[in-house]
Amino acid sequence: MRTALLESYYGGSHKAWADGYTTFSAHEIELITLPAQFWKWRMQGAAISFARLLQSKPDLILASSMIDLSILRALTYRHLSEVPIALYFHENQLSYPQNRRQGHGWRYGFINYVSALTADSNYFNSPFHLRDFMQQLPRLLKHFADYNELETIESIRAKSQVLPLGIDLRRFDQFKVRPRRVGAPLIVWNHRWEEDKDPDAFVRSLLQLAGEGFDFRIAITGESFGEMPAAFQSLQRQLPDRIEQLGYLGSFADYADLLWRADYVVSTAWQEFFGLSICEAIYCDCIPILPDRLNYPDLLTEELRGQCLYTRDRLTAQLRSHLRGDMQVNLTSLRAKIAEFDWRVMAPRYDEKLHALAMSHRARLNRRH
Repeated sequence: MRTALLESYYGGSHKAWADGYTTFSAHEIELITLPAQFWKWRMQGAAISFARLLQSKPDLILASSMIDLSILRALTYRHLSEVPIALYFHENQLSYPQNRRQGHGWRYGFINYVSALTADSNYFNSPFHLRDFMQQLPRLLKHFADYNELETIESIRAKSQVLPLGIDLRRFDQFKVRPRRVGAPLIVWNHRWEEDKDPDAFVRSLLQLAGEGFDFRIAITGESFGEMPAAFQSLQRQLPDRIEQLGYLGSFADYADLLWRADYVVSTAWQEFFGLSICEAIYCDCIPILPDRLNYPDLLTEELRGQCLYTRDRLTAQLRSHLRGDMQVNLTSLRAKIAEFDWRVMAPRYDEKLHALAMSHRARLNRRH
């Protein structure tokens, strides 16, 4: 089957997803991309660019969610009206937190809504994400005074399902450290350096535990945009001798080596639709310490939720229990669960679902004619 994969924000996790599926799919994938910059313009204008760039007539179009599918469908209707379009949601703007500089209101969430309405099938990267999107839609539509079309929510729900993120996890295998280094445990925080990841909460806990006399080392990595968060600057001043890494690791080999040497991976996020960096760390045998919210509970096995999840404001207590040896965590079953997200497992699932969509669409067209 010939699939055109449209990625309008070709960078970071979006790039990894697009490259991964292109590499491991059994289908013929035509990857068409735009640079990972100017996200608002990508949401509004990417469809115009893709309508020009997409010259072939594939069996199916798979589009990443930073696009207005209604515009794409309108501009390509004459030659692509019979081609089904699947929309893959990495994130959505209905619940993505707006910072002080944005203030764009419902505009980009509305683009997600009309795109989901336009698509023949919608795929969400986690159960949490699908639930969250469906819960946010009524809030968006009730914002309008009349003709708010609430019945369209059910039509979107009927053509939406979960298709987890594929990750090239096995590429970490060649960097595995044997044996693991002994000494003070290494705690990793590997997220974007932005407010919604709440670095302040992470640093507060570390400073308190250090003040209580606990011994540990710290590694902070992840993409940064602009200045270093004040919390990390404070950590650098107060615990400089404990910091093993502070900054983005551009080399995958260095990043993989860090995860294999680490003991714990921590998240303090308030916004996360899947948890890619946590999955990578778990695959490398890090014990996860995660907030009991977002998609994190669904990433864990049932027996580990009590040991690895913390409720609001309980991060310090949870870390304290681990550092003093109260928690004994067997990661065997959890690592096996995370390994199921590897592209070698996920790509055949993608292929099967997309092939079924294309075949059912073709059957409907044949019946119509």
